[in-house]
Amino acid sequence: MEVLLKKDIDRLGSKDELVVVKNGFGRNFLIPKGLATLATESVKKMHAETLKQRAHKDNQQKDEATKLLEKLTKKTFEVPAKVGENGKIFGSISNIQLADSLDKAGFKVERKNITLPSNNLKTVGKFEAEIVLHKSVKGKISFEIVAG
Repeated sequence: MEVLLKKDIDRLGSKDELVVVKNGFGRNFLIPKGLATLATESVKKMHAETLKQRAHKDNQQKDEATKLLEKLTKKTFEVPAKVGENGKIFGSISNIQLADSLDKAGFKVERKNITLPSNNLKTVGKFEAEIVLHKSVKGKISFEIVAG
């Protein structure tokens, strides 16, 4: 029996995957619990169309992310911080401050997609951060911590 999974199931498959299972398992467990639907011809056609549309949408998002990354890599962003003597910062810079600086420059980037260098950013200077805009579009942006 061939079924289309509605949810990820351990050791069977992931969501929106067509899998072959034993008749009893499909009829008595998967379908009644709402974990899968019977893979008829019409369901297979709808599934193929859904996958095609997702791939198209994913390609558009990837193209937009690539264009945005090109714009981001050309600029150096300034992150203001309170600075004491000897160029030391009170506290440290986090991805939240960098995301705010990007937002002020007109670029919407989620802070969870920004990874700062592993060393603590407690001094004034230039640094690079890794940014993920799409699952396959990653790059580095440069930023500078300035007294503010």
